[in-house]
Amino acid sequence: MRFDVLTLFPGLFSGFLSESIVHDAIQRGLFSVHLWDFRNWAKGKHKTVDDRPYGGGPGMVLMCEPIFDCLEEVQKQCETAGELIMLTPSGQRLTQNLVQELAQKLRLILLCGRYEGFDDRIRQGLKPREISIGDFVCNGGEVPAMLLIETVIRLIPGVLGDGQSIVEESHSEQGRLEYPQYTRPREFRGMKVPDILLSGNHAAIAQWRREQSDLRSSQINPPD
Repeated sequence: MRFDVLTLFPGLFSGFLSESIVHDAIQRGLFSVHLWDFRNWAKGKHKTVDDRPYGGGPGMVLMCEPIFDCLEEVQKQCETAGELIMLTPSGQRLTQNLVQELAQKLRLILLCGRYEGFDDRIRQGLKPREISIGDFVCNGGEVPAMLLIETVIRLIPGVLGDGQSIVEESHSEQGRLEYPQYTRPREFRGMKVPDILLSGNHAAIAQWRREQSDLRSSQINPPD
């Protein structure tokens, strides 16, 4: 799988791509991430990529020309056109079901906004799929892009050491949260591991975990 990230700040991704599971999976060729700086397609001495909004108002707006030029050049880098995604607070909410859908794609191209966002003609002309990571606003699309990448790559076979963890984790079933987990020591500051987990009775443990998952799910996501 291939990710192309279009951004004004590619350096923000250096730590994310060089640590832990993400770095290991890239090294093993399970997916790739390619970073592209909008400013490389900007015109003029100052490589301007933004300007004041028509009609007045605070902040700056990302201009059409460098974004269109950047995307058109990036799309030529691979035979697969890929799905274009704009990270925006006004987009479709990112859910596990949507993550599962995106994980089936061969290529995702992620548009990361900054400042007051994109000139709306970028949305009109490029017709990206608009995705939001929640009902709040970030300084830019880079952190949402990292979050999207992280959630999607976990579903690529081989990225996680134990594929069963995907099946049992929170949101693998609609509305269901994962049961509580414990490890050594058996007791810590008066808090004990539930006896059932030490029993060796796998059927009883499975039943307990299901009940705990139901309880946690009902507490966090109560029924309407």
